[in-house]
Amino acid sequence: MLKDNSGKLMVYASTGFLDRERLESVRDATKETAKRLNLDFEMVRFERQSTPIYVYYGESDREPIPLYCDAGKVSGNKEIISALRHMMFVLSFHPKHLVLAQMRSELLKLS
Repeated sequence: MLKDNSGKLMVYASTGFLDRERLESVRDATKETAKRLNLDFEMVRFERQSTPIYVYYGESDREPIPLYCDAGKVSGNKEIISALRHMMFVLSFHPKHLVLAQMRSELLKLS
């Protein structure tokens, strides 16, 4: 696990969201990924009815970047973690995301 990262994984979901299974699946997979990578985790609730659930990655004062959308379906923990890992790995090659570049080997270990 890495130390002193300033990155954060954020789950965006509607306050009126009705499908608890979908929300819990995305939330739990994102929390697990954040913990394994020593990133912060945050739930962001907004006012809308039954929209997709999104996961964003953010670093300090930069605009958050979308990593995952549940597309209205329940996915397993491994599937969500894999999708997050793939997107974060690709972002790790961008010069603006040095935190991700430093954790590239950890991203490869996630399964």
